[in-house]
Formats: sequence, C-alpha cells, structure tokens
Amino acid sequence: MTGNDGQKGRGTALAGVGAGAGAVLLSLTSMNLGAAFAKTLFPLVGAYGIAALRIDLAAILLLIFRRPWRRPVPRAMRWPLLAYGATLGLMNLLIYQAFARIPLGIAMAIEVTGPLAIVLFGSRRPRDFLWLGAAVAGLLLLLPLRADAPLDLLGVAFAAGAAACWATYILTGKRISGALGGDAVAWGMLVAAILVMPIGLAHAGPALFTPCVLLVGLGIALLSSAMPYSLEIEAMRRLTAPVFGLMLSSAPAVGALVGFVVLGERLTGMQWIAIACIVAASGGSALTAGHKPAIEDAPQ
Repeated sequence: MTGNDGQKGRGTALAGVGAGAGAVLLSLTSMNLGAAFAKTLFPLVGAYGIAALRIDLAAILLLIFRRPWRRPVPRAMRWPLLAYGATLGLMNLLIYQAFARIPLGIAMAIEVTGPLAIVLFGSRRPRDFLWLGAAVAGLLLLLPLRADAPLDLLGVAFAAGAAACWATYILTGKRISGALGGDAVAWGMLVAAILVMPIGLAHAGPALFTPCVLLVGLGIALLSSAMPYSLEIEAMRRLTAPVFGLMLSSAPAVGALVGFVVLGERLTGMQWIAIACIVAASGGSALTAGHKPAIEDAPQ
C-alpha cells in the first residue's frame, strides 16, 4: 500500500467516524425535540394522553417499516415479548410524567442511570467504582433533599421508575432479540400501545383524536422513535461500541440544552454539575467497557 493509499484509507475511516458521531448527535437532538414538543401538548391531553398517543403512532410506524408479521413469534418467546412490551410501555408513561414535573435534561440524567447500573453492577473492576461514585454524586446533587431544592420530588420518583424500567427493558430485550432481531422492537411497541392506550383515553378522552393533536403527535412519534432508531442504526455501523456508548452518554446534556432553547427551562449551576457527573459516569463506563456490544437503546 502506498502512502497515498494509506492517507485515503485513514481519511475514509475518519469520515465514517465523523458521520457516525453526527448521526448520534442528530438522533439525540431529534429525540429531545420530540420530548420538548410533547410537553407543549400536556395542557391539552395530559402526560398520559400524549405518551399513549406517541406510543401508538410509533407502533404503527414501526409495523409499517418492519412488517414483523412475515415471521411468526416462537411460542417460547411470547411471554418474554409481553414482558418486554409492558416494560416499554410503563417506561414511557413514567418518563412523560417526569417530563411534566422536572426539566428534560434532569429527567434524562436520572433515567440514564438505569442502563448505567447494569454496566457498573456487572463489573468488578476497581476503576468502575469511580464511575459509580460519579453517578451517585450526580444523583445526590439532583435529589431535592434541601428545603430550597427546586425539583419536584414526585417528578424525580417518576424518572427513577423510568430508569428501573429501562434497565429491565434491556434485560428482557436481550432475551428476545436473538430470536426476533429487529422485529422485537416493532412487536414490543405494539404490546406497549395496546396496554397504554386505555390509560391515555381515560385521561384525555376524545381530545386525543383532534386533528391538531394527531398531527403534532405524529411529528413527536417521528422525532422520538422513527428518526432516532434509523440514525442510531447507521451510527452503529460506523462507530465502535465504546465510542457509540460515549456519544449516547451526552443525552442528558443535549436534553438540557433542548429544554432551554425550546421550553425555556433554566437549570441551576448545581444541577449542571450533577448532569456533568452522570454524563461522565456514563461516558467513562462506555470507554472502559472494551469492545462489547453497545447497550440497546430504548425507542423513546
């Protein structure tokens, strides 16, 4: 190989990494924009209503895109698939309740500790205790333990519940992904849609099906599910697992910025420090995890 060929090869590799990193950032921005626009509908249909609408529309989009009925679901996978879909639905309901009470970036910082816990608690390496300590420090800084703490305790609890669901989602998803592949997401979202729609209807009623709400809900489904899912698939092709995980760890920071720009959500200096601690813990654990498969990202 000549020097020019080597330079071209390195240039191509760098271009691929740049494209992958850009895809992850676009995915995170799209997902957070979807969450921000969803908050604007809360006064009309409530957090439960918009969560149910978004899940149902996302399920329709995924079914059209994946057409999972072409392959039957193995009998042994039916109950695990139901558990996977139920966890997915509950996770979305909880995080939207958190969005209704606390800023986007803070809710996502708490939620991301779910998959982070799986990585850290499954390791016995001394350096991982550093990342665990950073995550715990970030959470302690976010908890409304002081009298002047501005965060809503119930919102924090909902975000913590979403974190637990995300961890469960990953464990159940790994069990069925081998048998169903990419169809697992489509089937899981369908299960989630069936389970959460009655809750959304009970809280929102006919307002859920007005043309304006449906149109915005479709946009939210595209921004929050269809686009991030497609972009992250492209990113996974171009980035190593640690780099992909490091990029995903910036989700809380991106959420905080989108919340500020779109919704005017202002965070205190202490809250930014807390988010930085959790981002550092997530990114550090991704970089030191080695070349393992990236944690499956939830279609939120």
